[in-house]
Amino acid sequence: MTPAIFGLAGPALTADERAFFRDADPAGYILFARNVENREQLRALTADLRAIHGRDRLLISIDQEGGRVARMKPPEWDASPPGEAFARLWDLAPASAIEAARANAQAIGLDLAEVGITVDYLPLLDVRQPGAHDVIGDRALGTEPMQVAALGRAVLDGLARAGVTGCVKHMPGHGRAQADSHKELPTVEASEAELERDLEPFGALRDAPIGMTAHVRYTAWDADNPATLSPFVVGEIIRKRIGFTGLLLTDDIDMEALSGTVPERAERAIAAGCDVVLNCWARMDDMAGIAARLPDITPEVRARLDRALASAGPSQEADRAHLIARRDSLLDLVGMRA
Repeated sequence: MTPAIFGLAGPALTADERAFFRDADPAGYILFARNVENREQLRALTADLRAIHGRDRLLISIDQEGGRVARMKPPEWDASPPGEAFARLWDLAPASAIEAARANAQAIGLDLAEVGITVDYLPLLDVRQPGAHDVIGDRALGTEPMQVAALGRAVLDGLARAGVTGCVKHMPGHGRAQADSHKELPTVEASEAELERDLEPFGALRDAPIGMTAHVRYTAWDADNPATLSPFVVGEIIRKRIGFTGLLLTDDIDMEALSGTVPERAERAIAAGCDVVLNCWARMDDMAGIAARLPDITPEVRARLDRALASAGPSQEADRAHLIARRDSLLDLVGMRA
């Protein structure tokens, strides 16, 4: 098995993709808006991916956060609010914010499970900082670490109730970044003491099944490398100081924060200690290069992958309309419906 998650070019597999995926046996897949048309099409696509591997429990993932980051869109699917909605409700009524965040995540999870998606890249545990780039912005669950952790836990619980595994991101914290890592490498010059605040939500949720690294350079820890490519940040900060024991993914290695060819980036990320690389753009040359360069997935990483996919369990019976109505009745307190 190749320790990579690959993207797909369109709403159905091409013959070349089918043959390549069968040979490369990637750890999983990520879907984008280009892969999504309607429920019937999406169920057929995820079933096709499972058929290639002959296993029902397969990592098929998506960024379905709500707000401005949602690959499954109206009118086929309902919109969901951004993280800021729950942060505002927290300021008024923390218990209500937790309930609303859990109900919202469970409703999202039910949509995903219905079409065969098993992993959502949610929740963000990035602590929002004043004056930072808005690449995180209203996606964040708040400005206080323990608030972010409590709401993040509710999101993980809601997804799990729907049979979907969540992923905490972006470790060890993207909230201070002054640049968009999709376009350039952000450098954070905060002190080690200041960065402890960013680590708190991740430490509180260290038992999360999956985590994602940040393409951010933290000079207090490694002046040369972004977290994704830093053995020190992965080994000492994420694994030891945070204590994260789950499956560790990179953020998308196509992003312009990283340098070198995409296969080179993938090789460096695995060498730094990441478990699996995320490669989103479905370019066959890049995917083939990654498969050629990376070693087979280790037994330890395979065990983490299996535990992550098993962590959500079967979906609990729930009335999706009731979940949304409850969420919206709570968010009406702050005027923040989707």
